[in-house]
Amino acid sequence: MPDETRTETRLPATTTPGVPGDSPAPRPAAWVTPLVVTGLVLAALNLRPAITSLGPLLEDVRGGLHMSGTVAGVLTSVPPFCFAVFGFTAPRLARRFGPGAVVCAGMAAITAGLLIRPFTSGTPAFLAASALALMGIAVSNVLMPVIVKRYFPDRVGTMTGLYSMALALGTAFAAAATVPMTEALGGSWRVGLGVWAVLAALAVLPWTALVRDRSGAAARSPAGAPGARGLSLVRSRTAWALACYFGIQASGAYITMGWMPQVFRDAGLSAGTAGLLLAVTMVMGVPLAFVIPRLATRLKNQGPIAVVLGLCGLTAFTGLLLAPASGAWLWAVLLGISNCSFPLALTMIGMRSRSGAGVVRLSAFAQSTGYLMSIPGPLLIGVLYQNTGGWGLPLLIMGGFLVPQMVAGVIAGRDRTIEDETRMRD
Repeated sequence: MPDETRTETRLPATTTPGVPGDSPAPRPAAWVTPLVVTGLVLAALNLRPAITSLGPLLEDVRGGLHMSGTVAGVLTSVPPFCFAVFGFTAPRLARRFGPGAVVCAGMAAITAGLLIRPFTSGTPAFLAASALALMGIAVSNVLMPVIVKRYFPDRVGTMTGLYSMALALGTAFAAAATVPMTEALGGSWRVGLGVWAVLAALAVLPWTALVRDRSGAAARSPAGAPGARGLSLVRSRTAWALACYFGIQASGAYITMGWMPQVFRDAGLSAGTAGLLLAVTMVMGVPLAFVIPRLATRLKNQGPIAVVLGLCGLTAFTGLLLAPASGAWLWAVLLGISNCSFPLALTMIGMRSRSGAGVVRLSAFAQSTGYLMSIPGPLLIGVLYQNTGGWGLPLLIMGGFLVPQMVAGVIAGRDRTIEDETRMRD
């Protein structure tokens, strides 16, 4: 069967692409496609602010809620745990309600969690509200590639790049703007955290309209396609390679966000400069998150891209080990390039199945399993740093992670689908 993800010709709008045996689907209204694009961008903008807006205000939150340092440390490990646990529920929810409805509910959960969280009176309620927002993020994480596959089967790279770029922009903007906005709004950390609920509420609107449009692809469940329930990914080397690639890159991203400023500060740079260097690393993902998926869909094998990104990271960690201060800006840029393994992973998820049904299962498997794998990484680096009193061994470990990541990327990037490997037909 031809690989729709690598062509630039538009498939007929009257069929459901990529799902053999599907009956013709109604042509969506002219306004649906622009609304899907708007919904994808707004949803992607909201997939990280719940996390990156908390870091700059964590000390204020700890003081306001009388939160211990141990609980604060656990709080930083909650996002990947929630992404893993709740991500596994996305295929079943999509099969029952349709992916568009689940993403709409996810945006509503993010809105509610962000609105409730700042005004809680204790740590348990704060954690529960955070978990509500993270639950919405988890199911939306999994279903974004599915929406792209259903609406834009011939534009997987372009649309994955668009929402990856929006996700990177939301990540960087929340990290950079939370403190200035908090100060502008009176200095209360509660208001500074709660204001992000406004952006999440805006994302609910287009998805509500899409769910109401029953002719749209988002209203139909790809997980209900023939063979979807029987598709076992345990036997697929590609699925496992994608899970490993996703997990190692996620671990590296959380290590970078959590520890890179401290690496630069310990090298003698000021706190302000260390924060600016982290911002440079994060901002690098905005343009590259659009470019890399488009490039990936034009290649039969995405393994070389995974290797190049990994080598950039290895160079950066080597530089941080040998000359952390003198080459700081170069290392920050290279780390930003290396972190673009995230949009590459999302693109490969969309390319390694022939149907929306397969993408649902593969996305849930790769992301949830990957996030489970990512949980120990940041904790391990923290323990090593505390017990060795320096960054030598932690940086060696961080660079070492990139070797299996590149190997997994080469395996995941091969030109094959999970249906071929599992000998199942969608």
